[in-house]
This record gives sequence, structure tokens and C-alpha cells, in this order.
Amino acid sequence: MAAESSPGESSGSLTSRQPLAGSRHSPERPPPEPAGASAVFGEALDQARRYAELLATDGVARGLIGPRETERLWDRHLLNCAVVAELLPERGLLVDIGSGAGLPGVVLAMLRPSLRVILLEPLLRRSVFLEECVAELGQPNATVVRARAEEKSAAHIKADVATARAVAPLDRLAGWAARLLRPGGELLAIKGQSAEEEIAAARPVLSRLGARSAEVLQVGQGRVVLATTVVRVVMDGRGREERAGAQRSRRGVA
Repeated sequence: MAAESSPGESSGSLTSRQPLAGSRHSPERPPPEPAGASAVFGEALDQARRYAELLATDGVARGLIGPRETERLWDRHLLNCAVVAELLPERGLLVDIGSGAGLPGVVLAMLRPSLRVILLEPLLRRSVFLEECVAELGQPNATVVRARAEEKSAAHIKADVATARAVAPLDRLAGWAARLLRPGGELLAIKGQSAEEEIAAARPVLSRLGARSAEVLQVGQGRVVLATTVVRVVMDGRGREERAGAQRSRRGVA
């Protein structure tokens, strides 16, 4: 189900310091970007600055991020997500599962303007915020879909890449992603220090889903202070049960 329209119109200006429509939160200055942000964001730096403002003001006011996170918006959140663009194709379709405040989906839409991005988020207050951010940042390649990954309203999505950050353990996340990816599509899950353990725990589920491979990658090394840990799972598109059924059919056994 598509997100409902926002309660007001945004200005569309990347330089405006006005809060989003409907917000009661007074504008606050977010922390300045670190020196390396320009190299990572390039021409999208102005968009990233405006997005940082939206997160530090309306994002906090609406409870989408904690107030203590504003001081580390750039290193812990924006740059942490931005370097994942190294793993993305220039074109195709990306679905950001449980997009929340737009991390990483909104950031990746900035850095890959030729890539279509679906921000998949079931909660109304979050999907409204995402709609407003997309309008404010001028992101014609991004669309908000208000739905859960496992719901029928998301079944039409057949993406090349699925992303997620702090959404669910890998075994559950892989099951959701398998519904939304085309055969050969990839899940890129931003994880922490337990990434290897999550892969080990998810092996039975990944095998049942027919995953071709699962690996831990460190992206952004030499570009950001702390590299981002990403679990990449490549889906085959046919699980073990489906392949077994096809083999039985070939043998004449229904």
C-alpha cells in the first residue's frame, strides 16, 4: 500500500532550514560534515546536508532517531550508509526493507540517481516522513511503499538489490528479501561485529532459500573512519523445496 500523502507541502529547497510541514520542532543546526564527506557524497553533498538537517530536527521530534544520535549523524549514519553505494549497480531497482528514517535508502538514492529505489516501510509516521524527505530532497528516483515485506501489497516488487539496516536477524531478513528479489538478486545487510555469527546461524535458512553465496564485506576502507560491515547474500531464486519438486516432475513423480 502506498504511503498516504504528507500533511503539508515541503519547500523543495536544499538550503532551507525550515522544519518539514506539520513539525513542532524548532530548527537546530546539525553537526558539520567531516572532511571526508565531500569525497564520499560528491555532487550529492548538498542533499546530504539537507537530509542531516531533517534528521536532526524532524527526525528527532517524531521519534525516528534518538536525540543523542544527532552529534554522530555523519560518521555513524550518513557515511556509514553512503559507502554501501560501492556495491550497487548504476541502474536497476533497489528495495530498502524497513526503511525507517531512510537509512540507507534515502542516502543511496542520492548517490545512485539512475537507480530506482523503493523505500519499504509499514509504519505510517515513518512513511509520511519518508515521503516528505523524498519531496524535500528532490528524489524522483525514490518511491515510498507503505507495507511489510511479507505482505501481498509488496509482492509486485522484484528488485535487483535489497538493503536493510538494523531491521532483523539475517535468517528472518533473508526470508523477507527472497520474496522481493529477482533470481540472482542480492541482499546487502548492514551489520555489526556479529556478522559472521549471523551467517553461521542463518545457514539452514539460506540453504532452504537457495542462496548461492553469503559473505561479509568491509566497504569504505580508506574513505571513512570506520568501514561499514555488510553481509551480501546472492539469491538463486529457487529454494531447495522448489528444486526438489522440479526434479520429481522430471522423473514423472508429482
